[in-house]
Amino acid sequence: MLSSENIRKDKLKYIRMAAVISLTGNALLAVLKIIVGTLSSSTALIGDGIDSASDVVISLVTFFVAKTISKPADTGHPWGHGRAEIVATVFLSFIIFFAGAQLIIASISNLINGNQQMAPSIIGILAALVSIIGKCLLAWSQFKLGNRAGSSMLKANGKNLASDMLISFSVLIGLVISILTRSMFADTIFAVLIGAWIIKTAIGIFLEANLELMDGNKDTEPYRVITEAVDAVEGAYHPHRARMRRVAGFWDIDFDIYVDPKATVYKAHQIASQVEKEIKLRLENVYDIMIHVEPLGDDALETFGLSEDQMQGRGEENGMGK
Repeated sequence: MLSSENIRKDKLKYIRMAAVISLTGNALLAVLKIIVGTLSSSTALIGDGIDSASDVVISLVTFFVAKTISKPADTGHPWGHGRAEIVATVFLSFIIFFAGAQLIIASISNLINGNQQMAPSIIGILAALVSIIGKCLLAWSQFKLGNRAGSSMLKANGKNLASDMLISFSVLIGLVISILTRSMFADTIFAVLIGAWIIKTAIGIFLEANLELMDGNKDTEPYRVITEAVDAVEGAYHPHRARMRRVAGFWDIDFDIYVDPKATVYKAHQIASQVEKEIKLRLENVYDIMIHVEPLGDDALETFGLSEDQMQGRGEENGMGK
């Protein structure tokens, strides 16, 4: 089993690798689409190029985040700097949102003001095809490296690039229609639709990142791991007041267990340590586990965290204890 330090180093390596790939690929595609879009009079292709330019900014942010999360914990950040990743993910969602909004505003303005240019040329179709292939490869690389690193930021960028692939496909359709009809109307309409899709992607990324910022968790399976680990250790009973959160892809776990009130401090510590080992055998990427020991029979009111029933899916799904 890899140590937390080795896992962290691997994560940084994959993040940097993903950033280099994304930066290089998107920079080339942005230049290609903006130049060709200008030459071929395609608003949608120019908008697609601007979106790729925003992906270059995302790659630069990724470099910054990799440098930040590599810093060790200090007096100002005793939990380390892992939260920088999720904060950056929120920042990226705003960049993506405003890129889509700007494209919609510019396209609608062209329609209202009647700024219709000549129909786009065939070279725009070639640029769109190159973009589709390029975005497909970039999205695949971000998802693959994001899964290896356990990085929400890279996965979010993968979703963004996958959306970009659909955007480029929409641009291709708009260009074909515009060339066949000798009109810019279809190209401009598709530009508006592309902007709406970009905004939708941005909102989805923001909501997912916000869940982690709020220490939320949609996956209930890790809570079942706690109950299974406690059940596997003799002398440990009834886990409760459980809280789990993600910190830069790692689990921070906190919960209480009951032990025999006559057990010595040393024995209670051994039981808690064994429960911790059982959890780490069942759950990957654990950052820290805090287990509070209570005497069996002391049924204190649970004012926060999840009860044993809730962890096993028998209690109130959204409750915070009883």
